[in-house]
Amino acid sequence: MKITDIEVIPFRVPRRTFHNGKLGAETTIIQTLTRIHTDEGAEGLYLGGAGHGDQDGLNAQDRAALRGGMRARLLGQDPFDREKFWHWMWVSNTQENLLSVIDMALWDLQARHYNLPLHKLLGGCRDKVKAYASTYPNMGTPEVYAEHAAACKARGYQHYKIHPYYFWDPQTGQPDPGRPSHIDWDIECCRAVRAAVGNDMVLSFDPWGTYRTYEEAVKVGRELERLDFYWYEHPMNEYRVGTYEKLCAELDIPILSPEIAAGSIYTRADWIRRGASDMSRIDVLRGGVTGVRKMAAICEAFGVKCEVHMSGFANLQLLGASSEDVCEYYERGLLAPGVDEETPLPYLEAICDPLDADGYVTVPTEPGMGYRLIWDYIEENRVKE
Repeated sequence: MKITDIEVIPFRVPRRTFHNGKLGAETTIIQTLTRIHTDEGAEGLYLGGAGHGDQDGLNAQDRAALRGGMRARLLGQDPFDREKFWHWMWVSNTQENLLSVIDMALWDLQARHYNLPLHKLLGGCRDKVKAYASTYPNMGTPEVYAEHAAACKARGYQHYKIHPYYFWDPQTGQPDPGRPSHIDWDIECCRAVRAAVGNDMVLSFDPWGTYRTYEEAVKVGRELERLDFYWYEHPMNEYRVGTYEKLCAELDIPILSPEIAAGSIYTRADWIRRGASDMSRIDVLRGGVTGVRKMAAICEAFGVKCEVHMSGFANLQLLGASSEDVCEYYERGLLAPGVDEETPLPYLEAICDPLDADGYVTVPTEPGMGYRLIWDYIEENRVKE
């Protein structure tokens, strides 16, 4: 079997986002479907490739890169030689998200060829995964967060993660440049949520690297310890690895990082070696399925949790092929009051992650990533390039 083409299909999708406490007006974004063809009819698919989860499409420059040099390099190759391509792309300094898209489409191709869901091809470990409710930032007052957390608990979630206040002033309700940090409001929000859900719900906290000083990170971390939060995610800029070493030594709460640092397994293995994080973090846009598999194995060897970042089909398939002892949770969201996470996007027959009453999501069982695509919608909304 040989690769005969790499196609990138851009198409329009309506979207309403939640921003600074309220739902925005409906806009249109570009989603992309990357499609790898072979001479034997097998094909591999991947939705998205930018932004959060798999709902944000590749930009025009990335689409051109896939159709250009990357396509030329892979034409005529055996699509099952993913490991070889993965190393080729690192050597050539291929942009990390594009390396990941190719890797995932090739994994999807092989799973579809053998009529298996990806997690079974990888070596199935579980059919359902504990999910946590992951909030939008800047949802409103601490009371809004508390009410939302209680509603998520009633919905079945066993774990709730707070994205607090950043680039937005919760006192004035207006955007700001992110300095100073609103750590007193962040702490009050955490207190309100803990009081609302009681001691039997797992809570975590992610200020998305916006604490500029070590002292800010320590002050919030101490309060999280008092409130019995499970993890403290990405509190500071992730270029400052030495400061993370110091923070891990100072606090008892596990530090979960790096979240968004480039470098896939290479960056994260170095963080573990240096003691800069207590739990590691990766997702499929940082090395593809191959990268996440490798990182889970590294973490397992070191006795460190590997918590998968973001939602989406590929991340969920990987969780189905991993042990809860290593990769415990699925990040469901982003969530906020009024945000609809249950209705499929118009190009899908079903969402990938329906939540049951006990707070678990079931891993899709359709072949490959588990997509159930509405091809008519994709073609009717296709962008001509």
